Amino acid sequence: MANFLEGQEVCKNFGGLAALERVDFEIREGEILGLIGPNGAGKTTLFRCITGVYPPSSGKIIFKGKDISKLMPHEICVLGITNTHQVVKPFSEMTVLDNSRVGAFFGKGWVRGEVKDATQEAMRVLEFTGLAPKANVLAKNLTLPDRKRLEMARALATRPELLLLDEVVAGLNPTETDMIIYLIRQLRESGITIFMVEHVMRAVLSVSDRLIVLNFGEKIAEGTPDEVATNPQVIEAYLGKGYAPGNGDK
Repeated sequence: MANFLEGQEVCKNFGGLAALERVDFEIREGEILGLIGPNGAGKTTLFRCITGVYPPSSGKIIFKGKDISKLMPHEICVLGITNTHQVVKPFSEMTVLDNSRVGAFFGKGWVRGEVKDATQEAMRVLEFTGLAPKANVLAKNLTLPDRKRLEMARALATRPELLLLDEVVAGLNPTETDMIIYLIRQLRESGITIFMVEHVMRAVLSVSDRLIVLNFGEKIAEGTPDEVATNPQVIEAYLGKGYAPGNGDK
């Protein structure tokens, strides 16, 4: 499979702090790529560079052969990349349907004329995410699991080709987590490529084809879930040097 999205030596500095240091990555069309690492590793910063919220300090991000490093978020969304937020951010005083309609109005489908009816498009994604029965409920009255699904629905209404999921199962119980995992698999089957940040290892290991690991802004490992889970650098980053293979009992 050809590279769908590619990052070339991506750096992001905030004053004297290097949040990302020369990070190379690639996403293949149709795969689920997981991004893991300890808190503060730079995962959300990388997502924000991809979606145009933060311009990279240096390096390039290339989507389907086009350099998108200097584009604005709405321009990147129209190209077919969108994301969910780590902390869900619905329009609280708007209904579930209207939240989803916002995505439809600003997405690739509407701008390119593929979507003629924003309400119909919004209902399509609400049906997919299981929120259609709550279409007329105010977003502020939803439970956390439903707000998570609304976050996904609003993103899906933009008709993304690449969907970035930022800790979409955080705060959910095992049953709710399984429901989101099922949705992610269904998204991939529908043709959407997935790049996901997740701290719930059961979730990310069960759905990812490959994993990338960041630590202190640097990529320290990449491979299949099995390869990454047994990588000494990854074990050290998460658990400490004493737990890495070859260090003996401490």
